[in-house]
Amino acid sequence: MVKIITNKEEKEQIARSILYDLSSWFGIPEALEEYILKSKEMPFIAVYCDGVAVGFVSSKATSDYTAEIYCMGVLKAYHGRGLGRKLFLEFEAIAKSKGYKYLQVKTVKYGKYETYDKTNLFYKAMGFSELEVFPTLWDESNPCQVYVKAIWNKLKKD
Repeated sequence: MVKIITNKEEKEQIARSILYDLSSWFGIPEALEEYILKSKEMPFIAVYCDGVAVGFVSSKATSDYTAEIYCMGVLKAYHGRGLGRKLFLEFEAIAKSKGYKYLQVKTVKYGKYETYDKTNLFYKAMGFSELEVFPTLWDESNPCQVYVKAIWNKLKKD
């Protein structure tokens, strides 16, 4: 089950439990805390198994036309079960319903770390395309790959 979470304390608890499980992806503790604290202020959806939140996505608008996945994660023990896909598809449906035309996500460039290579492959499987790499946006050892996905019907009149 996927549901929208509005309670800030619940968002923080979910983000904290999942991101600390994925600490090898999200780097140093200060960065983890920043993701957690900022995520609780953003639109937030979670995926549940047996009543327990096992994944989440927080998002923000980067323009009137684009919604960005700010942070997304699924507990390691639940990888490979299609929960990330389920979570993403719900995020995409919500973004479409709010009138966004594009989705965007940032991650570490493919080929830099095996862990992030799996993340890159996930976003490509979800229909994202590489837009640009910013070699020093975060720092030189973590080149930032920006992915985008069009989600609007091009045949439909604006």
